[in-house]
Amino acid sequence: MTWDAIVVGAGVIGLTSAIVLAEEGLRTAVWTRDPAGRTTSAVAGGLWWPYRIEPEERVTTWSIRTLRTLTALARRPAETGVREVEGVQAGIGTGDLGPWAVEVPGLRQGRPDELPDGFAVGLRARVPLVDMPTYLGYLRRRLTAAGGSVEERAVTSLAEAERAAPLVVNCTGLGARELVPDAGVHPVQGQLVVVENPGVEEWLVAADPHARDTLYALPQPYGLVLGGTARENVWGLEPDPATAEAIVARCARVHPQVAHARVLAHRVGLRPARARVRLEREELPGGGARVHNYGHGGAGVTVAWGCAEEAFRLLTGR
Repeated sequence: MTWDAIVVGAGVIGLTSAIVLAEEGLRTAVWTRDPAGRTTSAVAGGLWWPYRIEPEERVTTWSIRTLRTLTALARRPAETGVREVEGVQAGIGTGDLGPWAVEVPGLRQGRPDELPDGFAVGLRARVPLVDMPTYLGYLRRRLTAAGGSVEERAVTSLAEAERAAPLVVNCTGLGARELVPDAGVHPVQGQLVVVENPGVEEWLVAADPHARDTLYALPQPYGLVLGGTARENVWGLEPDPATAEAIVARCARVHPQVAHARVLAHRVGLRPARARVRLEREELPGGGARVHNYGHGGAGVTVAWGCAEEAFRLLTGR
């Protein structure tokens, strides 16, 4: 088949970009070294909330557009993996947030009795929480329904895709460091622990964007996700037992019952961080075009739909 567009990368950014292209009528294929279930997206906590991502002014637009799409998908949680869940961002007030905060329905300062022990301030909000394995499956089915396809294929040069289609979207995340090459892309290692949920129904996050260690508890259908870490320029993918023990201990200070919850899984992912997201067009010889869409740090789920729609506009001029 002759393709109009090739998307390189099958994480949440790549699949979402491909869906927008395919649903707009372009014959679209995704080329990926790893299946979606082995991408960084698959181990993400899945909470909608801008985190470790710049530039702020563009992030606001991307985030709110994505929030609206995820909120609509939350009407079909069994199919999409998206639910709206109440929770707390502890340790911050509304003045600590970017301009996107005014667009979040119901976001408010929490009362003292609504905050976890040890926190004097915090925000309450009901936002999308995404079960990533289910969601990635939904995205792939939606792409297929739109006529797109996913091909497991190691890409050693973007020129390979450019020979196959006139339009290319580079959604390779951390892979862009070598593929572009772009030395500005670097990993921020995140480790988490999944335990049997002892009855936690609300999400909780206390994450300083500059801290190496964070605290979060995210109730997912498959268990309670406990986190976490944010280790700049750490490449390892093996869970560290001491780090896992510290994660559980931090979460147990807020939810004591997790201290004895059965551990279901240990996970490590590498967030593809960059000083600023790269979302821009490059002209190609022969009249084609390439759009880079990578460097989303810890907010790929949060901005995916907004970035995908901008990538489509940059690529096609529509």
